[in-house]
Amino acid sequence: MPQIMYREAIRQALLEEMERDPSVFVMGEEVAEYQGTFRVTEGLLQKFGPQRVVDTPISEYGFTGMAVGAAMAGLRPVVEFMTMNFSLPAFDEIINHAAKMYYMSGGQFNVPLVLRGPQGPGVQLSAQHSQSLEVFFAHVPGLKVVAPGTAADAKGLLKSAIRDSNPVIYLEQAALYNLNFEVPEGEHLVPIGLADIKRRGRDVTIVTYSHMLAISLRAAEQLARDGIEAEVVDLRTLAPLDMQTVAESVARTHRAVVATEDVRTCSFANEVVARIYEDVFDELDAPVERVTGEDVPIPYSRPLEQLSVPNEQSVISAVQRVLWRDGGAPAGFADRQGGLNGRADDAENGRRDGGRYGPPLAQERR
Repeated sequence: MPQIMYREAIRQALLEEMERDPSVFVMGEEVAEYQGTFRVTEGLLQKFGPQRVVDTPISEYGFTGMAVGAAMAGLRPVVEFMTMNFSLPAFDEIINHAAKMYYMSGGQFNVPLVLRGPQGPGVQLSAQHSQSLEVFFAHVPGLKVVAPGTAADAKGLLKSAIRDSNPVIYLEQAALYNLNFEVPEGEHLVPIGLADIKRRGRDVTIVTYSHMLAISLRAAEQLARDGIEAEVVDLRTLAPLDMQTVAESVARTHRAVVATEDVRTCSFANEVVARIYEDVFDELDAPVERVTGEDVPIPYSRPLEQLSVPNEQSVISAVQRVLWRDGGAPAGFADRQGGLNGRADDAENGRRDGGRYGPPLAQERR
């Protein structure tokens, strides 16, 4: 199976779908002459011409509204935002029009629209270009939201999104663009709304998506050297959310860690944790742990940026706590003792000397 870069997989999906369906076209800032800020649309203008690869003014509200209208008229626009942070000026068009038009028209108008672009921290783009916005979109009925973490899923999910009759928010992560992954040759589709188990394990389930998938897989490999076999579930799609795959995994391992890059308050991790408790509470042998970013605007400084986002050690520490390893205990137990909230991204939590949870609780559990 050939290996290609994440961004090349996205480009392949665009190329194949534009060849297959003449109603598909790409539009956005610098997607044509400049070939995309991250070179995702490289070569498309030369192949399909300016009517199907359209450079737009710097007016997200304007060109997003135009894309909604084009979709209602029977075309299949793929809008590239230079960064998904720039979709914020277009929220009225996305939330009040794209997401609701099918319902408000009584099914008379579909909106087969894909809104794609990079988001998230990790590449020193500073606060206004590093936000994780998935919870904003997943909160809105009428929008589908996907967040692929591998090139194969990036290609397969984009092809499915373009063929879908509903508006799809397609979230990329700039830190993934230059990474190589195996991608099947030929026609490759990944269904929207289906999670995937990327690593099998017996001791704990790590639920994640997008860039945190690569981080969680690296953490799982380190944990395996200590005899801990973690199962890694890649959500891939956030709306609709495949909780059956997650619940079945947690029922096998009896412990769970949910890892995301977005900030802790109202993060998408909270939704997954809540649903785990609703669906398989009786299967749990420990409280579910969250790994998230800090509640701060992402700094430009590289050392500060690294402190504000989770990493492999964040995931490892959370797994150690749900397994009661190294003197650790789950975060909720610290609260009942009057301590601070346990942070899944604090590498010292629950480690030497019992961390902030203290040795008595850990000894009592053992």
